[in-house]
Order: sequence, then structure tokens, then C-alpha cells
Amino acid sequence: MLTKFKQDYAKIAMGFLSFIPDLKDINHLQTELKLYTEDPTHVLYLYRQDRDADFEGVVGVESANDFVMLRHLSLSPAVRDEKTQFAALSDLVALYPDKKLMGSMETASLVAKFNTFRKEEQDGTDLSAR
Repeated sequence: MLTKFKQDYAKIAMGFLSFIPDLKDINHLQTELKLYTEDPTHVLYLYRQDRDADFEGVVGVESANDFVMLRHLSLSPAVRDEKTQFAALSDLVALYPDKKLMGSMETASLVAKFNTFRKEEQDGTDLSAR
């Protein structure tokens, strides 16, 4: 479940974003968070599996007319697995049903794996045997 970032969640969001190597520096982290709060094309979501659960990560995207680009996906170490990543991305795709999901240089391989997973789910085929 994705919840749009609010200033009340700033410390939580900064904690999850700080897991990203490029955002370890506090100044860079604050600049990135400012981008998400001031630029309407950049949106930050907090992720949790259930409405009553604690937040488990953040998903940052850049939205355009026909695509949404995954810029950041950072999860708590306790749930940092492919299943949780794909659950967060599934929620993201549901929020932007008419847009293509793309990855940045850092997230492209994850998005490619997720798109393969979605294709397998839709087709009922097992592409891992190739």
C-alpha cells in the first residue's frame, strides 16, 4: 500500500532514503527530499504492506504524460527482498494504470525483472526456464 508523502513523514522518509548509497550525505538527502516536495512531477510514497502496519520503505517516482519513472525504491532491511519490491511496484503500477513503468539508470534492472514477473503472471508462463 502506497501513501503519498506528507511533511509529517519527513524523518521516516529520510531514514529509508538514507539506505540508498548516493543519499548517505545529509545535504544530498535533503536536496532530494526537497525535490519531491516542491516539484509536482516528482512524487514520493511511503510503502507498507497493510494499512495497520508500520511503513517499510519509500518509492520515489518522476511522472510524465505517458510514463512513470522509478527513481528510488528503498526498503527496510527486514523486508528487502524481491517479493516486497514487486509488491511495492505492483501498487505503483495500480496508481498509474495508463502509464508505462520505466527505470532510471539505478533502477532499470529491477523494473526489467518486475516487468518479466508481470508478464509471467499475466500469461501464466514460466520464463525462468529459458
